[in-house]
Amino acid sequence: MNYSLGLVVGKFWPPHRGHQLLLETAAAQVAELLVLVYAQPDDPAHPAPERAAWLRELYRGDDFAQGPRSGATPLRIVALTAADGIPPDAAADEVHREFVHQWLARHGYQPQVVFSSEAYGPGFAQHLGAAHVLVDAARQQVPTSGTELRAALAAADTAIPPPAAYLHPFVAAQYGAVPPTPVPRLVLLGAESSGKTTLATALAEALGTVWVPEYGRTLHEQKNGALDYEDLLYIGRRQLELEDEATRQARGWLICDTNAATTALYSYYYFHRCEVALQRLAQVCRPRYAHTFVCLPTVPFADDGWRGPEMLRQFQHGAILMQCDMLGIPYTLLDGSVEERVAQVRAVLG
Repeated sequence: MNYSLGLVVGKFWPPHRGHQLLLETAAAQVAELLVLVYAQPDDPAHPAPERAAWLRELYRGDDFAQGPRSGATPLRIVALTAADGIPPDAAADEVHREFVHQWLARHGYQPQVVFSSEAYGPGFAQHLGAAHVLVDAARQQVPTSGTELRAALAAADTAIPPPAAYLHPFVAAQYGAVPPTPVPRLVLLGAESSGKTTLATALAEALGTVWVPEYGRTLHEQKNGALDYEDLLYIGRRQLELEDEATRQARGWLICDTNAATTALYSYYYFHRCEVALQRLAQVCRPRYAHTFVCLPTVPFADDGWRGPEMLRQFQHGAILMQCDMLGIPYTLLDGSVEERVAQVRAVLG
Protein backbone atom coordinates (compact mmCIF):
# COMPACT_ATOMS: atom_id res chain seq x y z
CA MET A 1 0.00 0.00 0.00
CA ASN A 2 1.47 3.35 -1.07
CA TYR A 3 -1.09 5.62 0.63
CA SER A 4 -3.36 5.34 3.65
CA LEU A 5 -6.41 7.08 2.10
CA GLY A 6 -7.27 7.57 -1.54
CA LEU A 7 -10.11 9.54 -3.13
CA VAL A 8 -12.25 9.06 -6.23
CA VAL A 9 -15.02 11.49 -7.15
CA GLY A 10 -17.52 11.01 -9.96
CA LYS A 11 -21.10 10.88 -11.20
CA PHE A 12 -21.01 7.13 -11.87
CA TRP A 13 -23.99 7.72 -14.14
CA PRO A 14 -24.09 4.87 -14.95
CA PRO A 15 -21.31 2.95 -13.17
CA HIS A 16 -19.39 1.22 -15.96
CA ARG A 17 -16.32 -0.93 -16.56
CA GLY A 18 -14.14 2.16 -16.85
CA HIS A 19 -15.22 3.19 -13.38
CA GLN A 20 -14.47 -0.32 -12.15
CA LEU A 21 -10.98 -0.11 -13.64
CA LEU A 22 -10.48 3.22 -11.88
CA LEU A 23 -11.72 1.95 -8.51
CA GLU A 24 -9.79 -1.31 -8.67
CA THR A 25 -6.59 0.43 -9.73
CA ALA A 26 -6.99 2.88 -6.85
CA ALA A 27 -7.86 0.19 -4.30
CA ALA A 28 -4.64 -1.65 -5.13
CA GLN A 29 -2.58 1.36 -4.02
CA VAL A 30 -4.28 2.52 -0.83
CA ALA A 31 -5.23 1.14 2.58
CA GLU A 32 -8.70 2.70 2.27
CA LEU A 33 -10.54 4.28 -0.64
CA LEU A 34 -13.17 7.01 -0.28
CA VAL A 35 -15.57 7.25 -3.23
CA LEU A 36 -17.88 10.26 -3.55
CA VAL A 37 -20.87 9.91 -5.90
CA TYR A 38 -22.83 12.99 -6.95
CA ALA A 39 -24.32 14.91 -9.85
CA GLN A 40 -26.32 18.13 -10.16
CA PRO A 41 -28.76 17.77 -11.84
CA ASP A 42 -28.98 14.14 -10.86
CA ASP A 43 -30.55 11.17 -12.60
CA PRO A 44 -34.20 11.25 -11.46
CA ALA A 45 -34.67 7.53 -12.17
CA HIS A 46 -31.54 6.32 -10.39
CA PRO A 47 -30.20 9.09 -8.11
CA ALA A 48 -26.77 9.11 -6.51
CA PRO A 49 -27.76 7.11 -3.38
CA GLU A 50 -29.02 4.29 -5.59
CA ARG A 51 -25.92 4.31 -7.80
CA ALA A 52 -23.73 4.29 -4.70
CA ALA A 53 -25.66 1.26 -3.42
CA TRP A 54 -24.92 -0.56 -6.69
CA LEU A 55 -21.22 0.12 -6.25
CA ARG A 56 -21.35 -1.20 -2.69
CA GLU A 57 -22.97 -4.37 -3.98
CA LEU A 58 -20.32 -4.80 -6.68
CA TYR A 59 -17.59 -4.45 -4.06
CA ARG A 60 -19.03 -6.32 -1.10
CA GLY A 61 -15.77 -8.27 -0.98
CA ASP A 62 -17.37 -11.36 0.55
CA ASP A 63 -15.94 -14.84 0.31
CA PHE A 64 -18.16 -16.91 2.54
CA ALA A 65 -16.03 -20.00 2.16
CA GLN A 66 -13.16 -18.31 4.01
CA GLY A 67 -14.70 -15.21 5.55
CA PRO A 68 -13.99 -11.66 4.31
CA ARG A 69 -11.21 -11.57 1.75
CA SER A 70 -7.86 -11.06 3.44
CA GLY A 71 -6.06 -7.95 2.27
CA ALA A 72 -9.11 -6.50 0.50
CA THR A 73 -9.10 -2.70 0.49
CA PRO A 74 -12.27 -1.31 2.09
CA LEU A 75 -14.23 1.07 -0.16
CA ARG A 76 -16.15 3.77 1.67
CA ILE A 77 -18.76 4.79 -0.90
CA VAL A 78 -20.72 7.94 -0.05
CA ALA A 79 -23.57 9.50 -2.05
CA LEU A 80 -23.88 13.29 -1.85
CA THR A 81 -27.23 14.97 -2.46
CA ALA A 82 -28.70 18.46 -2.64
CA ALA A 83 -28.72 18.51 1.17
CA ASP A 84 -24.92 18.57 1.02
CA GLY A 85 -25.01 21.75 -1.08
CA ILE A 86 -23.41 20.17 -4.13
CA PRO A 87 -22.69 22.65 -6.95
CA PRO A 88 -24.12 22.30 -10.47
CA ASP A 89 -22.17 20.13 -12.88
CA ALA A 90 -21.64 23.22 -15.05
CA ALA A 91 -19.96 25.15 -12.24
CA ALA A 92 -16.29 26.07 -12.65
CA ASP A 93 -13.62 23.58 -11.63
CA GLU A 94 -12.60 25.85 -8.76
CA VAL A 95 -16.10 25.66 -7.31
CA HIS A 96 -16.12 21.85 -7.34
CA ARG A 97 -12.60 21.67 -5.92
CA GLU A 98 -13.49 23.88 -2.98
CA PHE A 99 -16.79 22.13 -2.37
CA VAL A 100 -15.05 18.76 -2.05
CA HIS A 101 -12.25 20.32 0.01
CA GLN A 102 -14.75 21.69 2.53
CA TRP A 103 -16.81 18.51 2.62
CA LEU A 104 -13.71 16.44 3.36
CA ALA A 105 -12.66 18.84 6.12
CA ARG A 106 -16.12 18.74 7.76
CA HIS A 107 -16.08 14.95 7.80
CA GLY A 108 -12.49 14.55 8.94
CA TYR A 109 -10.99 13.08 5.75
CA GLN A 110 -7.52 13.95 4.48
CA PRO A 111 -6.75 11.88 1.37
CA GLN A 112 -3.14 11.55 0.34
CA VAL A 113 -3.90 10.72 -3.30
CA VAL A 114 -6.64 11.37 -5.85
CA PHE A 115 -7.33 8.93 -8.69
CA SER A 116 -9.09 10.09 -11.85
CA SER A 117 -9.41 9.46 -15.57
CA GLU A 118 -10.14 13.07 -16.43
CA ALA A 119 -8.20 16.22 -17.26
CA TYR A 120 -9.45 17.96 -14.14
CA GLY A 121 -7.62 15.45 -11.93
CA PRO A 122 -4.19 17.09 -11.44
CA GLY A 123 -5.60 20.52 -10.53
CA PHE A 124 -8.19 18.96 -8.25
CA ALA A 125 -5.57 16.91 -6.41
CA GLN A 126 -3.28 19.93 -6.06
CA HIS A 127 -6.13 21.95 -4.51
CA LEU A 128 -6.57 19.19 -1.92
CA GLY A 129 -2.84 18.96 -1.25
CA ALA A 130 -2.76 15.38 -2.53
CA ALA A 131 -0.86 13.40 -5.13
CA HIS A 132 -2.60 12.42 -8.36
CA VAL A 133 -2.72 9.16 -10.30
CA LEU A 134 -4.17 9.20 -13.83
CA VAL A 135 -5.92 5.99 -14.91
CA ASP A 136 -6.67 5.19 -18.58
CA ALA A 137 -7.35 8.80 -19.59
CA ALA A 138 -7.12 7.83 -23.28
CA ARG A 139 -9.89 5.22 -22.78
CA GLN A 140 -7.70 2.53 -24.33
CA GLN A 141 -8.42 -0.19 -21.80
CA VAL A 142 -12.14 0.56 -21.54
CA PRO A 143 -13.17 2.61 -24.61
CA THR A 144 -16.39 4.15 -23.35
CA SER A 145 -17.75 7.01 -21.27
CA GLY A 146 -20.78 7.83 -19.17
CA THR A 147 -22.07 10.13 -21.91
CA GLU A 148 -21.95 7.34 -24.53
CA LEU A 149 -23.59 4.87 -22.20
CA ARG A 150 -26.42 7.20 -21.23
CA ALA A 151 -27.17 7.68 -24.93
CA ALA A 152 -27.05 3.93 -25.60
CA LEU A 153 -29.37 3.16 -22.69
CA ALA A 154 -31.82 5.87 -23.71
CA ALA A 155 -32.03 4.45 -27.24
CA ALA A 156 -32.17 0.79 -26.26
CA ASP A 157 -35.01 -1.56 -25.45
CA THR A 158 -33.49 -4.56 -23.68
CA ALA A 159 -30.59 -6.04 -25.64
CA ILE A 160 -28.10 -3.20 -26.01
CA PRO A 161 -25.17 -2.92 -28.43
CA PRO A 162 -21.68 -1.55 -27.70
CA PRO A 163 -20.63 0.64 -25.98
CA ALA A 164 -23.14 -0.65 -23.43
CA ALA A 165 -21.24 -3.93 -23.42
CA TYR A 166 -19.00 -2.11 -20.95
CA LEU A 167 -21.66 -2.30 -18.25
CA HIS A 168 -21.55 -4.97 -15.58
CA PRO A 169 -24.68 -7.12 -16.13
CA PHE A 170 -25.91 -6.25 -12.64
CA VAL A 171 -25.78 -2.54 -13.47
CA ALA A 172 -27.27 -3.02 -16.95
CA ALA A 173 -30.26 -4.80 -15.44
CA GLN A 174 -31.01 -1.79 -13.25
CA TYR A 175 -31.68 0.07 -16.51
CA GLY A 176 -33.75 -2.80 -17.90
CA ALA A 177 -31.02 -3.84 -20.31
CA VAL A 178 -28.90 -6.91 -21.10
CA PRO A 179 -25.37 -6.54 -22.49
CA PRO A 180 -24.61 -8.65 -25.57
CA THR A 181 -22.96 -12.03 -25.02
CA PRO A 182 -20.83 -14.04 -27.46
CA VAL A 183 -22.59 -17.29 -26.52
CA PRO A 184 -26.39 -17.73 -26.23
CA ARG A 185 -27.62 -19.01 -22.88
CA LEU A 186 -30.27 -21.51 -21.95
CA VAL A 187 -31.54 -21.77 -18.40
CA LEU A 188 -32.97 -24.69 -16.45
CA LEU A 189 -35.59 -23.99 -13.81
CA GLY A 190 -37.44 -26.27 -11.47
CA ALA A 191 -38.50 -27.05 -7.94
CA GLU A 192 -36.10 -28.61 -5.47
CA SER A 193 -35.09 -32.13 -6.48
CA SER A 194 -36.53 -31.84 -9.99
CA GLY A 195 -33.36 -33.03 -11.72
CA LYS A 196 -31.89 -29.68 -12.81
CA THR A 197 -28.30 -30.37 -11.79
CA THR A 198 -28.30 -33.87 -13.26
CA LEU A 199 -29.78 -32.54 -16.49
CA ALA A 200 -27.32 -29.64 -16.67
CA THR A 201 -24.41 -32.07 -16.41
CA ALA A 202 -25.88 -34.35 -19.08
CA LEU A 203 -26.66 -31.45 -21.41
CA ALA A 204 -23.15 -30.05 -21.11
CA GLU A 205 -21.75 -33.42 -22.12
CA ALA A 206 -24.24 -33.88 -24.95
CA LEU A 207 -23.67 -30.39 -26.38
CA GLY A 208 -19.93 -30.30 -25.77
CA THR A 209 -20.09 -27.19 -23.63
CA VAL A 210 -20.04 -26.08 -19.97
CA TRP A 211 -22.69 -25.36 -17.38
CA VAL A 212 -22.97 -22.91 -14.48
CA PRO A 213 -24.07 -24.35 -11.12
CA GLU A 214 -26.67 -22.68 -8.93
CA TYR A 215 -24.65 -20.29 -6.77
CA GLY A 216 -27.46 -19.95 -4.23
CA ARG A 217 -27.03 -23.64 -3.39
CA THR A 218 -23.27 -23.16 -3.03
CA LEU A 219 -23.62 -20.21 -0.68
CA HIS A 220 -26.41 -21.93 1.28
CA GLU A 221 -24.06 -24.82 2.03
CA GLN A 222 -21.09 -22.56 2.81
CA LYS A 223 -23.16 -20.67 5.38
CA ASN A 224 -24.66 -23.88 6.77
CA GLY A 225 -28.13 -22.83 5.70
CA ALA A 226 -28.02 -19.48 7.52
CA LEU A 227 -28.58 -17.10 4.61
CA ASP A 228 -29.21 -13.43 5.39
CA TYR A 229 -31.64 -11.23 3.49
CA GLU A 230 -28.77 -9.32 1.85
CA ASP A 231 -27.34 -12.59 0.55
CA LEU A 232 -30.16 -12.98 -1.97
CA LEU A 233 -29.11 -9.91 -3.96
CA TYR A 234 -25.51 -11.07 -3.70
CA ILE A 235 -26.54 -14.47 -5.08
CA GLY A 236 -28.30 -12.85 -8.04
CA ARG A 237 -25.32 -10.66 -8.83
CA ARG A 238 -22.74 -13.42 -8.35
CA GLN A 239 -24.69 -15.82 -10.57
CA LEU A 240 -24.38 -13.35 -13.46
CA GLU A 241 -20.65 -13.00 -12.91
CA LEU A 242 -20.19 -16.77 -12.93
CA GLU A 243 -22.17 -16.98 -16.17
CA ASP A 244 -19.97 -14.33 -17.78
CA GLU A 245 -16.83 -16.14 -16.63
CA ALA A 246 -18.11 -19.43 -18.04
CA THR A 247 -18.77 -17.99 -21.51
CA ARG A 248 -15.00 -18.15 -22.11
CA GLN A 249 -15.16 -21.95 -22.11
CA ALA A 250 -18.66 -22.38 -23.59
CA ARG A 251 -19.13 -23.76 -27.09
CA GLY A 252 -22.38 -23.10 -28.93
CA TRP A 253 -24.49 -22.79 -25.78
CA LEU A 254 -23.98 -21.89 -22.14
CA ILE A 255 -26.15 -23.94 -19.79
CA CYS A 256 -27.31 -22.13 -16.65
CA ASP A 257 -28.78 -23.80 -13.58
CA THR A 258 -31.42 -21.31 -12.31
CA ASN A 259 -31.84 -17.56 -12.88
CA ALA A 260 -32.36 -14.35 -10.91
CA ALA A 261 -36.15 -14.73 -11.08
CA THR A 262 -35.88 -17.89 -8.97
CA THR A 263 -33.53 -16.10 -6.59
CA ALA A 264 -36.13 -13.35 -6.18
CA LEU A 265 -38.76 -16.01 -5.56
CA TYR A 266 -36.67 -17.45 -2.72
CA SER A 267 -36.17 -13.95 -1.32
CA TYR A 268 -39.93 -13.68 -0.91
CA TYR A 269 -40.16 -17.27 0.32
CA TYR A 270 -37.57 -16.87 3.09
CA PHE A 271 -37.87 -13.17 3.96
CA HIS A 272 -41.25 -12.01 2.55
CA ARG A 273 -39.55 -9.18 0.67
CA CYS A 274 -37.15 -8.60 -2.20
CA GLU A 275 -34.67 -5.84 -3.02
CA VAL A 276 -35.66 -3.65 -5.97
CA ALA A 277 -32.26 -4.32 -7.53
CA LEU A 278 -32.96 -8.07 -7.42
CA GLN A 279 -36.44 -7.54 -8.86
CA ARG A 280 -34.79 -5.77 -11.80
CA LEU A 281 -32.44 -8.71 -12.32
CA ALA A 282 -35.52 -10.93 -12.49
CA GLN A 283 -37.30 -8.65 -14.96
CA VAL A 284 -34.59 -9.00 -17.62
CA CYS A 285 -34.43 -12.80 -17.47
CA ARG A 286 -36.48 -13.07 -20.66
CA PRO A 287 -33.94 -11.32 -22.94
CA ARG A 288 -30.94 -12.71 -21.01
CA TYR A 289 -31.69 -16.36 -21.90
CA ALA A 290 -32.49 -17.59 -25.40
CA HIS A 291 -34.46 -20.55 -24.04
CA THR A 292 -36.00 -21.37 -20.67
CA PHE A 293 -36.70 -24.97 -19.69
CA VAL A 294 -38.69 -25.99 -16.61
CA CYS A 295 -38.12 -29.47 -15.19
CA LEU A 296 -41.27 -31.21 -14.03
CA PRO A 297 -41.00 -32.55 -10.45
CA THR A 298 -41.65 -36.13 -11.54
CA VAL A 299 -38.26 -37.63 -10.65
CA PRO A 300 -37.96 -39.41 -7.27
CA PHE A 301 -37.45 -36.92 -4.43
CA ALA A 302 -33.93 -36.97 -2.97
CA ASP A 303 -33.58 -35.57 0.53
CA ASP A 304 -30.00 -34.33 0.71
CA GLY A 305 -30.36 -32.56 4.05
CA TRP A 306 -30.63 -29.09 2.54
CA ARG A 307 -34.02 -29.23 0.85
CA GLY A 308 -37.48 -28.59 2.20
CA PRO A 309 -40.08 -31.37 2.52
CA GLU A 310 -41.23 -33.17 -0.63
CA MET A 311 -44.72 -31.68 -0.38
CA LEU A 312 -43.25 -28.26 -1.29
CA ARG A 313 -42.17 -29.40 -4.75
CA GLN A 314 -45.58 -29.00 -6.33
CA PHE A 315 -46.03 -25.55 -4.82
CA GLN A 316 -42.56 -24.45 -5.96
CA HIS A 317 -43.23 -25.77 -9.45
CA GLY A 318 -46.48 -23.83 -9.69
CA ALA A 319 -44.83 -20.66 -8.37
CA ILE A 320 -42.10 -20.91 -11.01
CA LEU A 321 -44.65 -21.30 -13.81
CA MET A 322 -46.68 -18.37 -12.50
CA GLN A 323 -43.57 -16.22 -12.32
CA CYS A 324 -42.55 -17.11 -15.89
CA ASP A 325 -46.03 -16.24 -17.15
CA MET A 326 -46.13 -12.93 -15.25
CA LEU A 327 -42.65 -11.95 -16.48
CA GLY A 328 -43.54 -12.93 -20.05
CA ILE A 329 -40.89 -15.66 -20.21
CA PRO A 330 -41.71 -18.43 -22.72
CA TYR A 331 -40.72 -21.87 -21.42
CA THR A 332 -40.67 -25.52 -22.36
CA LEU A 333 -41.64 -28.20 -19.84
CA LEU A 334 -39.29 -31.19 -19.58
CA ASP A 335 -40.38 -34.63 -18.39
CA GLY A 336 -39.20 -38.23 -18.45
CA SER A 337 -35.75 -39.72 -17.96
CA VAL A 338 -32.54 -37.70 -18.21
CA GLU A 339 -32.00 -38.99 -21.74
CA GLU A 340 -35.54 -38.04 -22.71
CA ARG A 341 -35.14 -34.56 -21.27
CA VAL A 342 -31.86 -34.09 -23.12
CA ALA A 343 -33.62 -35.10 -26.34
CA GLN A 344 -36.44 -32.64 -25.66
CA VAL A 345 -33.96 -29.80 -25.17
CA ARG A 346 -32.04 -30.71 -28.33
CA ALA A 347 -35.28 -30.76 -30.31
CA VAL A 348 -36.01 -27.18 -29.23
CA LEU A 349 -32.47 -26.00 -29.96
CA GLY A 350 -32.62 -27.54 -33.43
